[in-house]
Amino acid sequence: MGTISLLKFRQLHRFIFIFYGSRIRDNLFILLIFIFSLQTTAQEVIPTYSDYLTDNLFLLHPSMAGAANMNQIRLTARQQWFDVENAPSLQTLSINGRVGDKIGLGGILFNDSNGNFSKSGAYATFAYHLMFSRSNVDLNQLSFGISGGLIQHRLDQSGFTEFDPALGGSNADIYANMDFGVSYYYMNFYSHFAAKNLLSVKRDLFFSNAVPSNQRKYFASAGYIFEEVSDDFSLEPSLLFQLKEATNEKAIDLNLKAYRDMNFGQFWGGLSYRNNFEGAEYAEEGEELRNQLSSYITPFVGANYNNFLVGYTFTYQLNSLVLSNNGFHQITLGYNFGKSRKRYDCKCPAVNY
Repeated sequence: MGTISLLKFRQLHRFIFIFYGSRIRDNLFILLIFIFSLQTTAQEVIPTYSDYLTDNLFLLHPSMAGAANMNQIRLTARQQWFDVENAPSLQTLSINGRVGDKIGLGGILFNDSNGNFSKSGAYATFAYHLMFSRSNVDLNQLSFGISGGLIQHRLDQSGFTEFDPALGGSNADIYANMDFGVSYYYMNFYSHFAAKNLLSVKRDLFFSNAVPSNQRKYFASAGYIFEEVSDDFSLEPSLLFQLKEATNEKAIDLNLKAYRDMNFGQFWGGLSYRNNFEGAEYAEEGEELRNQLSSYITPFVGANYNNFLVGYTFTYQLNSLVLSNNGFHQITLGYNFGKSRKRYDCKCPAVNY
């Protein structure tokens, strides 16, 4: 079936038991491929999908709390594989806004479930924004943000027909972690950096011997908005790079987003391609080993009407072996509130409404 590291095998063993209970013996090969085809692993606090492209940057970058000229509420709901029972699903609710001239505050509630395993939590964020603009129309903003949160992991063992000593009798544990981020906007250019899960945490639940205490993950992204395309049409190419410190796993997103000003507000959409640089070696009977890398393509579309926002993303796995071809679906709903502070002389939708 291929070769994987001892650490990953132990992680997979526990995750497979959690997800499918006593059915693992009949589905081991399929489940291993399924695990490697996931966009994120079970240890990640809030999974990293493509919702940052639907004007939900604060969910990924603490430094974006209060960075825009209006306060924001964002609600997301994501479901993977409608044709698979107990498939992964995620819901998030976030709010952020500016307090005074330089202080930003925010909060995030989330719930993430995957079969018998689930986690939920809450984060609070403090951000500080430095303005280097010489006038109210020039955007030149450097932002810092830090988040702290409490996360609860739960394991529903009520339907298990076999007992695994590695799981023990505990059904839940609670721990804390922190994130840090920096963002810089200069007119139509922007860049972000975020470090997630800064604290090393020793887990007391079923992952305690399988998952390293170091779950730090780093994000770096940059983009530019070309408004010269036409008076009412602009393009935004961007990229996002991810790195997990403990395992050195890497991934990159290549994105292109388009905006069109309409009579009712603004219509936008685009395409994202994600490539993970690590995979698993596997071989079917009589065949040579092959490397299964994970890659995804995500079209997304949405619109702004007055202070309301709605967006939709669909993610399709490009792997040769997948659990389902039904894809991943996500809806984003948003509302901007409060008095607008200023409008910059640029097309920079993340901070300028």
